[in-house]
Amino acid sequence: MLQQTKKVIITAVAALFLMGTQAQAITPSPQMIEQFKNLPASEQQRLARQYGIDPSMLGGSGQAQPKVENPQVVQPRAINDVVDHSKDAANELNFSQDPQKAELERFGYELFQGEPTTFAPVSDVPVPSEYLVGPGDSIKVQLFGKENKEYDLVINREGTIQFPELGPISVAGLSFAELRESLNHRISQQMIGIESNITMGELRSIRIFIAGDAYKPGSYTVSSLSTITQALFVAGGVNEIGSLRNIQVKRNGKLVGAMDLYDLLMRGDASGDLRLRSGDVVFIPSVGGLVSITGEVRRPAVYELKQNETIADIVAMAAGLKPGAYPKSSSIERYNSNGLRSIVNVDLTSQSGKTTKAKPGDFIRVKNASSQFEDAITVVGAVVRPGKYQWYQGQKISDLLPSIWGDLAISADLNYAIIVREINRYGDIEVLQFAPSKAIGDKLAAQDLALQPRDKVMLFNYSDETQNRYELNKLVKQRIKKVTSLTGDSLVGNDLFKAGFSQLDKMELTKRSQIGGVVVANELVEDKNQLVKGEVNKMLANLFDDKELIKLSGSMNRSELLYPVVAKLATQGRADKGAQVIAISGKVRHSGVYPLSQGAKVSELIAAAGGLTEGAYTTRAELTSTIVADGSSMVRHSNIDLDAALAGEPSANVALHSRDILTVMTTPDWQENKSVEIRGEVKFPGIYNIRRGETLADVLARAGGMTEYAYLPSSVFVRESVRQQEQLEIKKLADQLRRDIATRGVSKDGNVVNYSDAQMMLTDLENIQAMGRLVVDLSAISVGIEQADLQLEDKDVLYIPSTKQTIAVMGEVQHAATHRYKDGLTLDQYLAMSGGPRQRADDDRTYVIKANGSVMMPSRSMWFSGESNLQPGDTIIVPLDTEYKDSLTLWTQVTGIIYNTAVAISAISGI
Repeated sequence: MLQQTKKVIITAVAALFLMGTQAQAITPSPQMIEQFKNLPASEQQRLARQYGIDPSMLGGSGQAQPKVENPQVVQPRAINDVVDHSKDAANELNFSQDPQKAELERFGYELFQGEPTTFAPVSDVPVPSEYLVGPGDSIKVQLFGKENKEYDLVINREGTIQFPELGPISVAGLSFAELRESLNHRISQQMIGIESNITMGELRSIRIFIAGDAYKPGSYTVSSLSTITQALFVAGGVNEIGSLRNIQVKRNGKLVGAMDLYDLLMRGDASGDLRLRSGDVVFIPSVGGLVSITGEVRRPAVYELKQNETIADIVAMAAGLKPGAYPKSSSIERYNSNGLRSIVNVDLTSQSGKTTKAKPGDFIRVKNASSQFEDAITVVGAVVRPGKYQWYQGQKISDLLPSIWGDLAISADLNYAIIVREINRYGDIEVLQFAPSKAIGDKLAAQDLALQPRDKVMLFNYSDETQNRYELNKLVKQRIKKVTSLTGDSLVGNDLFKAGFSQLDKMELTKRSQIGGVVVANELVEDKNQLVKGEVNKMLANLFDDKELIKLSGSMNRSELLYPVVAKLATQGRADKGAQVIAISGKVRHSGVYPLSQGAKVSELIAAAGGLTEGAYTTRAELTSTIVADGSSMVRHSNIDLDAALAGEPSANVALHSRDILTVMTTPDWQENKSVEIRGEVKFPGIYNIRRGETLADVLARAGGMTEYAYLPSSVFVRESVRQQEQLEIKKLADQLRRDIATRGVSKDGNVVNYSDAQMMLTDLENIQAMGRLVVDLSAISVGIEQADLQLEDKDVLYIPSTKQTIAVMGEVQHAATHRYKDGLTLDQYLAMSGGPRQRADDDRTYVIKANGSVMMPSRSMWFSGESNLQPGDTIIVPLDTEYKDSLTLWTQVTGIIYNTAVAISAISGI
């Protein structure tokens, strides 16, 4: 009967399978489902697997095991919204506390940043061979060969399994490997021709207890494969006082094992991670001693200390030293027996330092190495590759910079470079000068100097005006960005580095001093670019150690590069030895202060200044020397023949001393190129170069004279010096008006001055641009009157227009217009042609602006009216009456006067 039932079910299932993709949509009949349920579980699974049918469709008891997924048992710990800032504020005000201590965190605690959400066990992990089976575990047995069967056997409470073919089998106390070997042996002995495959099914759950300083202690249901670390994760880890180095496992009241999590976290050693059993207690004691380590270690943190651990062990916990560490100068901050903090110096390179016992509360600081380079050569300035270079014995300049074209910038000055050399252990320096063209190109022994350790080689640009300083200014802006965010945008100008250096270079050294209200010294002017100046000062002071600035030193000018050298030499000046600096001014390319190099002479100072410029007087220069003798000093002036000095004659090319100043004079009657421009009605308009003392009549003659269309009375002459003077007067007027507004406070008619209107008026006044027009009588000059002629200056402009035939009438007239000039018409007639004055016009002060720029006030009398001479190009101006009052206001004032008079008369009459 069983065989017939099996055939019917197999036929039905096969029919369902052959119906294609729609087979799963067919619902089996109740009779088929009941017959399928009567089959053994192993037979149900075999049929379903053979024909690809889901047993759950037929409601059989041999349903496939659902996929086991890991539940999310740990979530991030909740952040407490209530934060106590009182301790933070106290730490911020405690400046004696090392801020590095507050930045350190406990090592290993970041591993447990979650809290448990469920007690569901994890059951899909691999089962190791040494796993001890127990009640509740499921064993899956697959038989194949002569018969194909599958069994899902569960270990009962007595520790046995009920095998259908073999009977009850005891497996209590066996490992999974032993159970598998035992079952395979019995099946092969008692079931001939059948082989087996044995695996673990569902695992049992065990109940453990987590006690001590866990984040959430308590009883947990976990998988039977769980270990100490998995139990810690389920409980959310340890709390803030829990130990990571002594996690204990107790079974039946006895200690069966302990785990040091540092072994797992630092070395990956999980040998102490014991597998738990049901009823085990995972106990987390409180933390032991804590040791902090910071400085030049790879992992600064707070570490838990065990007994007999040394400083070397703590350094190993911190992952060792960084390459920039200086372990010889390490220190330990610890509390002594008197309760005071003390410092213990340790040398971590020695055996005694490494074996120093660490104590709870120690704060270990591993110092960093010096940023100084040993025996390095620094090259800055106009070179292709500035930076640090190795020094070796016998090295010369030509070895450091072998090629002029390959190593020097194209803008480099080939006649002047210096070596800054330290002469003692105090950092005092001396300066040696050489010519790069002779040292590198010609390799002259006197110029190709031997280098010594820590030398600084500095080369300069021949011209400072051709350098691109974008990156240099960008570096300055980046470094002051944080400070600027606090002080606001007070940086004015494009070249920030130049602005900062100029303020630094020109800073007054004297401070304001007063006695009884009388100023006895110059006042130090407040520096508006203090922020830029301070930053540039720091950058230049650390020029030879600032890698970014060294890289951009090729775009710095001569004064900027020399500033740290000159400043250092100035600080070295003593009573017995003056500051080793000299100065040069006058007709040289780069005047200023220079370091006094060893054996420097006049010719070398001129080379340092970039050489003479055009117009230098080489017959005589003045050398000013300061001589100190017998406790007093005196200044001596001597003449130097520059031609002879540059030729190398010893009598003229004298040696220089501290604080010498060389002044290169200008050739007598030397003048720079000066030019004027002639426009308009001349035969040859254009730009003309002039000599000193040349007049306007001379240049007009050179221009071929005026054309027949020139109208001399309307000529316009513009001079730059006059424009600057007019602009200065406008500024003075604005300042005077500002003072008047501040002192008077009220206007003439008694109304309070509106501050915003007054400020707007001042702004408009300050924005007026001066023209610089100078009134010249070109007609008188053209006929040869010497008194009318004038000497020309650089950038003068003369414009001679063509014949004018108009008269302009402007101001307070009915219709401002320009009229054709008619000989014989008077001023009043031109005003009448424009409709006459307006009601608010002050016609008594009408004036005429002549064509040449002068102003004429027309003569008026009872018998003659405006018969002044007018010429073409003149402009008649009718000004506004600023004291005008309308009729209503006027009659109001008149009525008030009459009323007050009547009252006064009545009062007098009643006396």
